[in-house]
Amino acid sequence: MPSRETVEAFIAVVESNDHVGAIRDFYTEDASMQENLNPPRQGRDLLMAHEQKVLDHAASVRSRYIRPVLIEGDSVVVHWVFEFEFKDGSKRRIEELAHQTWKGEKIWRERFYYDPAQIKR
Repeated sequence: MPSRETVEAFIAVVESNDHVGAIRDFYTEDASMQENLNPPRQGRDLLMAHEQKVLDHAASVRSRYIRPVLIEGDSVVVHWVFEFEFKDGSKRRIEELAHQTWKGEKIWRERFYYDPAQIKR
């Protein structure tokens, strides 16, 4: 079960836009991420590489969460808002809920729930 302090530290790293660092520092080696009903991506190294690939297309990202963060045992739910400006000049706002299962002080499983229409350019 994560401490509130650890969850808040994780959120602070994401809000600083160090998304790859957040995965490196707060996810288990065998962590997985799943987008809606898509198959999960497995393994911290793969998760970091995927995140970096997304960020490579962005000129800037603004990341913030909407309070409160919900913590119940090993389950955490965070309401995120990401605002992207891409190198091609396009902009996108993505609002999602992230449901996380923690093992101790690290995220083991994460599933994102969002409207896929937000992703389309």
